[in-house]
Amino acid sequence: MNLTWATAGGSKVRMAMKERFTVTELCALRNDLIQGGMVDSREAAELLQVFLAGRGYGVSQTAAIDAAGRVEMAGCSLPVLERELEGLALVM
Repeated sequence: MNLTWATAGGSKVRMAMKERFTVTELCALRNDLIQGGMVDSREAAELLQVFLAGRGYGVSQTAAIDAAGRVEMAGCSLPVLERELEGLALVM
């Protein structure tokens, strides 16, 4: 669970933010991306889009391709994958 600081009446209060995706979901997606070899950014982007659509989010194809490239450059690390997914997810 991510923790953040919020201001309440001039004092900082530590609040827990609900994560959008579980570690299990992220690991499964990461494994799919790695097994697919992430050879083609468009194929990786499609996996990201399917993952998000299955959870009720929409995503721009162009944004997904860009995000797939960044995930690939980061070696498909979980923190980068999570950050990119959260940046892509559009509530439908």
